[in-house]
Amino acid sequence: MTMSTPPQVKNTVATAITPPDYTVLKNQLTAIKTQQVAYNTFSGRASTQLDINGNSNDVTLNIRIKKDKQIWVSITALLGIEVARALITPDSIKVINKLQGLYLKKPFSYIYQYASRQVNYKTIEALLVGNVMPEVLTENTHLKTDLSNVTLSGNLDELLYNVLLNNTMRVTQFNLNNEGAAQALLVNNGNFIQANNRLIPSQIDILSTIGNKKIQANLRYTKVDFDQPLEFPFNIPERYAPAD
Repeated sequence: MTMSTPPQVKNTVATAITPPDYTVLKNQLTAIKTQQVAYNTFSGRASTQLDINGNSNDVTLNIRIKKDKQIWVSITALLGIEVARALITPDSIKVINKLQGLYLKKPFSYIYQYASRQVNYKTIEALLVGNVMPEVLTENTHLKTDLSNVTLSGNLDELLYNVLLNNTMRVTQFNLNNEGAAQALLVNNGNFIQANNRLIPSQIDILSTIGNKKIQANLRYTKVDFDQPLEFPFNIPERYAPAD
């Protein structure tokens, strides 16, 4: 004679597999993903204080992004003179230094001199428009709500992360660090503005450190646009020499 499983056992098993907290987390992650800035192209101009290993300069960054493909940056100094240009793809980093007539061509991994290995191309795209780093939007994250704020925290390949979002599910602070290995990435976003029906921070402060190396960029967007036709001009003049 075949005996059926009692309904109580089925309910117990279902509850163990899908507890209420899991459903809340899944729904909250879906809400956060829905509020992330979606776009095909982005362009922005930002007055920026740029500090690389203690060498600080006030510059203007003209940034263009083709989603998931490339990030183009033109750096201008006083009187609008372009001093450098960079092109970042998921695989490579290229830079031309117009002041010194030098160029740099490296694999994307070159960035790990100044940032943790958990930082990838999509991380940079996310930071420049105020989105959440994609790798933390998983069901392994810990979620906490406090009044109108949401906090995501957890471990990402041995680095601890903490993401604070406001009531519009936009990132106000992101922290990724490993104190023992002297690695840290800290991002603060503020003064959110509407641009082409998208809510983005007009103030982005980024600090990345690896050991004694540091890059700090305080961006203040003065103009932003989405989904406009863009060009990404980048060529290395023949007279330029490779940088050390």
